[in-house]
Parts: sequence; structure tokens; C-alpha cells
Amino acid sequence: MANFMWTPVLCILFISASSSALQNKVTNNPADELVSSINNNRTASKSSSLYSNPGLACLALQYIKAYKGDCSSVGGTNAKRPADSEFTESFAPNCGVEVSTLSPITGRLLACQSKYVEPSVAFSDILMKNARSVEIVQSKNHSEVGAAVSGSDGGGPYFWCVLFSNGKSNNSFVLEGNVTKISRPGCFSGANDECSGAVALFRSFRLWSIGVTGLVIALAL
Repeated sequence: MANFMWTPVLCILFISASSSALQNKVTNNPADELVSSINNNRTASKSSSLYSNPGLACLALQYIKAYKGDCSSVGGTNAKRPADSEFTESFAPNCGVEVSTLSPITGRLLACQSKYVEPSVAFSDILMKNARSVEIVQSKNHSEVGAAVSGSDGGGPYFWCVLFSNGKSNNSFVLEGNVTKISRPGCFSGANDECSGAVALFRSFRLWSIGVTGLVIALAL
């Protein structure tokens, strides 16, 4: 069984105004679009694009769900994170990921804010607001990525989570029976899931006039 170790590197509060292969195709799914933005950034900086692993992405969505819609727990003095044991005891079983195939997490980006924005904006204006985040995204230690996005109770707050790993694409975060477990609310990358219902909820709520508060915490090994 892989040994998970998470080391906090940086926690920053932001106030916001506002593909490696065919497998990484972009669907009508904000999480896929976020992975596309990440890989576009990596290739522009001469780093290799990352494999979009649906098992890893499902874990990212489960990670979001662990916050139960509480933005205040993402960053700042009240920052919390799920226990490492939840990956094996809860997240992996909920996703149908074989626990024996869990690989080390080499980086993480997590953001929460009250207003939904397009994935490209979430990437450039929220997740990439500091040098450490750029370093994590462009790190050569990663080989695969999983992204997830989810609202709460049919609206905000909205969470964006990206997990990076150095696992082997065919042997890490393997889904039981190669079947992806779709979970709502929320979307995750690599699932060949249009996620149109969730996107519709995001975009209808986006029309509301709301102040935006974004929280980002970045972790890496």
C-alpha cells in the first residue's frame, strides 16, 4: 500500500474580483477544462503535459466533499484538512479506487470562493496567484493530475481541487472493473462525463451579484 505524506508548504488568502494525449480530451466538464489549462501552462513552460487520471480526480472530489461546504476551513487561521487515513478508509472506497494502487501525492491546489467562474479564470486568477503555486503546477515531479470542482446546496461556495501524483498512469489509482463512479454534486476530470447538470447549476448561480472571496492552499512533498 502506498504511503501518503502531506507536508504543508503555503497558505494564502486571496480576494478575487471576479493535453498530454487523446485521453486528456476536454468535454463539457469544468474539471476537464481545468486540466487542459494546467497542461497548456506546463507545455508553454517546456514541462511535459500530465495524464488525466480519473481515479485521482475522483479522490479530489471526495477531498472537496470532506469540507462539507465550509470555505473557512480551507485557509487562514481556521484551516483544516481531512485526515490522511480518509484516503484509504473513505475516499478510495467511495470512488471504487483499489487501495493497493494509491500513489504518493506530489502536490495539491485547493481553492474556495463564493462565486463560480470559468475554469480558465479559476486557474489563472485564483489558483496561480503566487510563485509557489506556479512552481507546483510546473513541477517535473508530477506524471498525472486529477481535478474536481463542486458547488454546495445547488450554489456557492465553489471548491476547486487539483491533486498531482508521480504514479504510473496504468498502475495508479486504478478503478475497480475500470468503472468510474460518478458522484453529484460536482465534476471530476478524466471521467468522460459531460457533467452538464452541474455546470448548469454553476452558471445560473453565477448570474447573482455576490462579493468574491477566494482561499488557496498549496501543498507539496
